[in-house]
Amino acid sequence: MALVVYWYDFVCFGIVGVAFVGSLWVLWRREFATRWDGKTIYESLLLAGSDSDDDGLLQALPRNHVGSSQLWTTCWIGLHPGWLLATRFFSFLILAGFLSWDILEYDASIFVYYTEWTFALVMVYFGLGTIISAYGCWVSPRQHDTRNGETDPFFKRDVEENGTEASVNYREKEIKGSTKLQSRPSQEAIRQRAGFWGYLLQTVYQTCAGAAILTDIVFWCILLPFMSNTHFGLNLLMGCMHSLNAGFLILDTILNSLPFPWFRLAYFVMWSSIYVVFQWVIHACGFTWWPYPFLELNTPWAPLWYLALAVVHIPCYGLYALIVKAKNSILPKWFPRAFVRAY
Repeated sequence: MALVVYWYDFVCFGIVGVAFVGSLWVLWRREFATRWDGKTIYESLLLAGSDSDDDGLLQALPRNHVGSSQLWTTCWIGLHPGWLLATRFFSFLILAGFLSWDILEYDASIFVYYTEWTFALVMVYFGLGTIISAYGCWVSPRQHDTRNGETDPFFKRDVEENGTEASVNYREKEIKGSTKLQSRPSQEAIRQRAGFWGYLLQTVYQTCAGAAILTDIVFWCILLPFMSNTHFGLNLLMGCMHSLNAGFLILDTILNSLPFPWFRLAYFVMWSSIYVVFQWVIHACGFTWWPYPFLELNTPWAPLWYLALAVVHIPCYGLYALIVKAKNSILPKWFPRAFVRAY
């Protein structure tokens, strides 16, 4: 039976449409902000500031700019980036194992659930993070060697992390004790790679962070206590599917150097909107039951449910943002000689 649409369903369509378009507007204003706007700090991963001027000066990047080194280095002084690489790799393997178990247990139709969408997205983050960390660990010792000497491998990162709002210029002086800058073509190539991969990694990271919190809260606080049945029964697999995603992300957050700006909540909202549209499409094509009762359209209460779901994205994303803020506020006090703020 095809999806039957009532008048109040158009309110639900409007809520999802406004959320999606509003997210696009926020990203247009913040992610694609012009680099010449004096009030803009380079949180955008698409438009990065220039690292050097025409006279060969190295310009410190503003706060919240995501440099290439931040994609794979840790926020702990003296902790080798290989630890972050190992964490991401083993997280990916463990999550892949549980997702495979899930598919074997319930077949591929399990992907009608938002949980599996989010779990797969978290896997994508750890897979991509593993590749970027491996590349960073492999190329870092090589890219800083020059004909005149060697550059401190973490020089660029230190400048980014301790950069002031005003630009800081640094010019090569003497060979002894000086830092040798890379050629302009090499710097530009690194910035381009960092821009693309940084954009992709950061986008997936912040999307799945909010989605994992939403998934776990809905399961443990709503579905399991009030709607437990054959679809939502608790067992080892279900418990792990609704806890390991957020657990591994928080572990990665404790180690990584990635910022967590608020405006990328928009990606999280867009991700959920795409899932809801997917549900509408498969029901229009004859799918007969709703994986989540609050997504049903055949009730006059549907607009209130959809509005509540749209609003709940803010506290879910905010909860993870608080975790990141606590990391950058508390850990520097507890470990002042070992921890470096991500931004």
